[in-house]
Amino acid sequence: MKWVTREKARVDRIACPWVIKRFVDPAAEFVFLPGEKVMDFAREHQAIPFDVRGAELFHFTEAGNEYVSFDSIIKKYSLKDPALLELARIVRGADADIHDAPPESAGLEAAALGFSSMCSDDFENMRLQFPLYDALYRFCQDRIAGMQGRRHSVH
Repeated sequence: MKWVTREKARVDRIACPWVIKRFVDPAAEFVFLPGEKVMDFAREHQAIPFDVRGAELFHFTEAGNEYVSFDSIIKKYSLKDPALLELARIVRGADADIHDAPPESAGLEAAALGFSSMCSDDFENMRLQFPLYDALYRFCQDRIAGMQGRRHSVH
């Protein structure tokens, strides 16, 4: 399936393709376009738009809390993995102005901005950032398993 979003991705627009590839559609193909062209492309090519105004998979507010497109994907596809839900908190804190952002959110935002600045296009950005999301997901799995405080010392 084709998925389409706005170009010049940073946090949520890289996190979304990661969760789509890993949990929703392993064969997903992504298209990055200027924002004003996304919805027309989606209609013309039967693509799924995300992280753009007018798309089902976009930011939303629920019970007074702001959620990002990553959350929309988790909700729509009924993803229940506790580590993925923990990762969603980190992504949300990096992409939206929320009061209870986890400390990891600031690091994710900084890394995403750095990757975005150094990459020549959104595909290179995805390729380089996917391992970061894999590592954060593993970090969240370990946190859920109760290993969050363990540090490995090197002697």
